[in-house]
Amino acid sequence: MSLAEYVRQALRAIRASKLRTILTMLIIAFGIMALVGILTAIDSLKGSINESFSFLGANTFSIEQKWTEIKGEGDRRFKPGPPLRFEEAMAFRDRYAFPARVSVYAMVDFVGVVQHGSKKTNPNVAGWAVDENYLEARKYTLEEGRYFNRQEIVEGAAVMVLGQEVAQKLFEKPASALGKFVQYRGKRFQVIGLLANQGSSMIQSTDRSFLIPLTYARRNFLGPNSSWNISVTVADVSLLQPAKDEATGLMRAVRRLPATEEDDFSIELSDELASELFGQLIYVRAAAVVIGIITLFGAAVGLMNIMLVSVTERTMEIGVSKAIGATQRMIRRQFLVEAITICLLGGILGILLGIAAGNVVTLFLGGSFIVPWVWMAGGLALCFVVGLVSGLYPAIKASQLDPIEALRYE
Repeated sequence: MSLAEYVRQALRAIRASKLRTILTMLIIAFGIMALVGILTAIDSLKGSINESFSFLGANTFSIEQKWTEIKGEGDRRFKPGPPLRFEEAMAFRDRYAFPARVSVYAMVDFVGVVQHGSKKTNPNVAGWAVDENYLEARKYTLEEGRYFNRQEIVEGAAVMVLGQEVAQKLFEKPASALGKFVQYRGKRFQVIGLLANQGSSMIQSTDRSFLIPLTYARRNFLGPNSSWNISVTVADVSLLQPAKDEATGLMRAVRRLPATEEDDFSIELSDELASELFGQLIYVRAAAVVIGIITLFGAAVGLMNIMLVSVTERTMEIGVSKAIGATQRMIRRQFLVEAITICLLGGILGILLGIAAGNVVTLFLGGSFIVPWVWMAGGLALCFVVGLVSGLYPAIKASQLDPIEALRYE
């Protein structure tokens, strides 16, 4: 018999016991769905993380407040270091002599609401206090209007640059926002520019944000203990390490750290930040594998039970097959192919559900749709192994039945 004939026999046997087979396939499908779904989400989120940090550029590093991990029993907490104060950030910018562009900025709000007339945004708008170098440091571009000039930054003018999504929410046509006034936290701002559409990611959404001069934000929204960030961009990647070394020395001097004390600030490259997040995703991936294996183990037990019941119900059929010349090898193959077919059908269903579930999660978090070919192949291979292991004992038992006793079975 050819493999196709074995498969046709398996499908006929599956149709003969639909309910039991469907239940087993669903168990297998949910196990594969959990495995493929979580792994798909992780892969998509990793791509989103890379995109999220790519705005820093390969020739850029940031100086931020330091967070120290405190290891406890069963939990992980982080203790904030001294904030990077505005005066320190500005002193660094003024004294940094390395040929690089320095930008000082801070987050004003993560769940802000911007209003124009009776229209309001959802409470999910990020507000940033920025200087005149921020746009170039982040490699953002303007779609309409202009950016802040030096005088507006120094004097703290009540002007604002909107992201595309915010402008679309408040105005029928985003371009019509220029020159209009919006409100944020009871303050009135004139819109002077619109950021070009940048898209969104799991880390941030430039389209769902606004920019205001840092002097205005410091005067009205940010307290003296607010922590500021510094972005340093060099002309060439080869200059990154020397620039980082000089920045470390200058920041220690600005913060007046003794030589015996370690740095109380953090200097991060974009790839280092992404690698740190990737490290956290390892635990999620391990949990997905454990969940999938446990579920598939239960499915394997259920499938073996179904196959043993099938052997008992088809004892006379096995006896007839042997009486007309079927060998033990043919009987073993028949039951093995049947078990593997059930597993593969359940696996295919699980993979489809897993891809859908994983991509729904990542699209909700701002990731992009992907087709996880590696996990699809791995899931099918795992189903093949489960079917082989589950069907092996019932297949051996069926092949060893005595044909005379089998023909007399009722």
